[in-house]
Amino acid sequence: MTSTLRSAVRYASTVVIALVATFFTALPSSFAEQIAAAGVPDLNAPEEVARDIDVPWGLAYLPTGGALVAQRDTGVILRVAPGAKPEQAYRVPGVVARGEGGLLGVAVSPKYAENGYVYAYFTSSSDNRIVRFRLDGQPEVIFRGIAKANIHNGGRIAFGPDGMLYVGTGDAAQSNRSQDPASPNGKILRLTPDGKPAPGNPTANSPVYSLGHRNVQGLAWDRMGRLYATEFGQNTYDEINLIEPKRNYGWPIVEGKGDTQNGRFTNPLVTWSTREASPSGLAITANTLYVAALRGERLWTIPQRDDGTLGRPEAKLLNRYGRLRTAEVAPDGALWVTTSNTDGRGNVRTGDDRIIRFPAR
Repeated sequence: MTSTLRSAVRYASTVVIALVATFFTALPSSFAEQIAAAGVPDLNAPEEVARDIDVPWGLAYLPTGGALVAQRDTGVILRVAPGAKPEQAYRVPGVVARGEGGLLGVAVSPKYAENGYVYAYFTSSSDNRIVRFRLDGQPEVIFRGIAKANIHNGGRIAFGPDGMLYVGTGDAAQSNRSQDPASPNGKILRLTPDGKPAPGNPTANSPVYSLGHRNVQGLAWDRMGRLYATEFGQNTYDEINLIEPKRNYGWPIVEGKGDTQNGRFTNPLVTWSTREASPSGLAITANTLYVAALRGERLWTIPQRDDGTLGRPEAKLLNRYGRLRTAEVAPDGALWVTTSNTDGRGNVRTGDDRIIRFPAR
């Protein structure tokens, strides 16, 4: 090898290393940790993290260890960790829990070590809104005006690889809102950490990232940064969608796969009958999507292809734990799943509701 060639190889190697380092530095720590985590969740090795939780909904991991879990009906956020008794970390004031409303999604700032912020989506007396707060401080409303109802309040929030806050909303029982670009309902919103419309959104000064949704319940990104979402159908089809900016996912004109009207609408990648799913929380790890099903009372696993398309869903944990609400991958690669049998629609078992951990192998 000539000296010129050796120099070129060293330079190329340096560039590649720098690019990889830059990529991981740019990602929020939770994403970098999950990408680096090895192994596949072992669904045959359940470990109970907590029990007797009152309608657990949102779940987000703390960089200091453990997780925050939102109780829908009490407005209380618990700190939970394996081997420790759950303890109250915060109570969100102003939560009005009726029907499907209450304290819903929770997210931890990607810069938590610097700013200590936690975010929560909840139903108030007048709307659905998002607040941020430190666990020892008062909440600050950063986004308000998402219409509320007894059903279809959406509520899932999560920080994306770009550091922006993504919000899944529902149509609040009025389907015309989903096609109205001026309404935040029936949408996936993309906000700055301060609650403003994020730069680069499809329409300047609008929080709307995608529209035509009925009731978004789960948000998760794969290792390539692609966003997927779960969505409740009406009477026929539940969905998983690959979310791209400005795309219209069809509700209420289309439920499930249907006429795209020459590209106006985007079809889902996966559909189920509503009795099999009611897909809620979504997690992605080891090239697999994990979907918590409420009415279906099972965990769906779906293999992911390199191009982002999905294979055939397979039902796991069928009828073992009852209704499943949330699925999240921990920094160590384990899968945490919450039950939802105390929400008024399930058969309550001794110990419900509980949080189950499936370790990565």
